[in-house]
Amino acid sequence: MSLRKKSAVQKAYWKKRKIMAKRQIKDYPNISLEIEDLSKKTDFSDVFGRPAPLHIEIGSGKGTFLVNQAAAFEQINFLGIEWANKYYKYTVDRIGRRAVGNVRIIRTEAALFLSEYIPDKSVDCFHIYFPDPWPKRAHHKRRFVCAENITQMIQCLKKNGLINIATDHTGYFQWMQDEFEGFAKKLKPVEFIKPAGAKDNELVGTNYERKYLKEKRNVFTLAFKKV
Repeated sequence: MSLRKKSAVQKAYWKKRKIMAKRQIKDYPNISLEIEDLSKKTDFSDVFGRPAPLHIEIGSGKGTFLVNQAAAFEQINFLGIEWANKYYKYTVDRIGRRAVGNVRIIRTEAALFLSEYIPDKSVDCFHIYFPDPWPKRAHHKRRFVCAENITQMIQCLKKNGLINIATDHTGYFQWMQDEFEGFAKKLKPVEFIKPAGAKDNELVGTNYERKYLKEKRNVFTLAFKKV
């Protein structure tokens, strides 16, 4: 990269940082959910105020997928689960400012939330894009994609429900493949569904993917249908 181009990139970066620093993050109670307000095995038709297919994104980050996908599929209810407080607040603000009505966000631990609050056979699709790979061997037990959580997702999925996954981490990708092998009788491999916000050179279109593509990283995908 030339010095001139590098300087322009740096200026754009710091300009964006200044804008973000000045931006006041707002809460939108019609979008953000509080776990204490929900009942166990929640009927999300009541939460959204309408019956509709339910898609859940685990690890919403800055909400890029939710913004684009919800706008493209207004007939679907989207629930985002995010643990990192700064990303959760940012996504609530982003969705609220754009007045996207078919999205709700909750800050909670995903595995526990699925087991206690999501009814059996109620979810049409799980989206998991660039989950934390927890690369150290001692931390592998923290990875979301594991046999226990796959079992729970299958229980939550409707018949023919989908799981759509993307990662940039080779080791985690191999781990996922190994974990899903144990569910061959319940999940059938299918073609990965490219989200609406993905550009021609992208598979998902999230902030993480765009960062990784600049770093020349490979992106791996998995997709399954409940049988």
